[in-house]
Amino acid sequence: METTLFFPIPNLPLFFSVFFTTYLIAYFIVFRSWSSKIRPEASSCLMSLFHGTPAVFLATFAIFSDQNRGFSSSNTKTQNLVLDYSIAYFLADLLHYIIFIPSDILFIGHHLATLFVFITCRYVVFHGAYAILSLLILAEITSFCQNVWTLATVRRNDDELAAKVYASLSPYFYAFYSVARGIFGVFFVYQMGVFYISGRADKVIPRWIWISWMFVVVTAIGVSMLWISNLWIELFKEKKSKLEKIL
Repeated sequence: METTLFFPIPNLPLFFSVFFTTYLIAYFIVFRSWSSKIRPEASSCLMSLFHGTPAVFLATFAIFSDQNRGFSSSNTKTQNLVLDYSIAYFLADLLHYIIFIPSDILFIGHHLATLFVFITCRYVVFHGAYAILSLLILAEITSFCQNVWTLATVRRNDDELAAKVYASLSPYFYAFYSVARGIFGVFFVYQMGVFYISGRADKVIPRWIWISWMFVVVTAIGVSMLWISNLWIELFKEKKSKLEKIL
């Protein structure tokens, strides 16, 4: 039987309605005065703020409240709750991309792949939440900085405060993101891969599923590192250009 949080309806549609409502409030109220070109992205950022940091705390609690946690351990009710929370967010944000930015195949593909990992963990194998939620923490721990940076980025050309926030936050956000994904993320994925390749999870997580998980995660980290590398290059170019103007 499906467990529920507060109301007598399944958690997944409950969480989805919360994120969808948050998006609508952001689009029609919070950012109503913003340009129609950037309102969808800004609304997506606000919705992400309601997912990312809370998901980090919820996932951390769900992991450490399980004394039998491990790469092949069965999911607890709390872990399933967090998985539903994140599935609902990615479904809502996927809807945003399909409606407003259907040409962004990269992000649509990312969301579909992420949903595959979360849904198979939650509703197909019922095991592996420790690994998936740990990856969620590493992915979302930079969420607050990234969303603030994104909002500042889209307004930096027409808002002085946004320009200042973008300039001051960029190097710190890039460094934080690089360490979280490029060091801790890679190390955890390595441990995850070593465990699954050993075959110790094959009885509860079919090989094709964990191979799919590993492919999605490795690809996501690779794309993330390419993205942040390009941002570092742009930052250095901007710094160099400003320095040349001064000299």
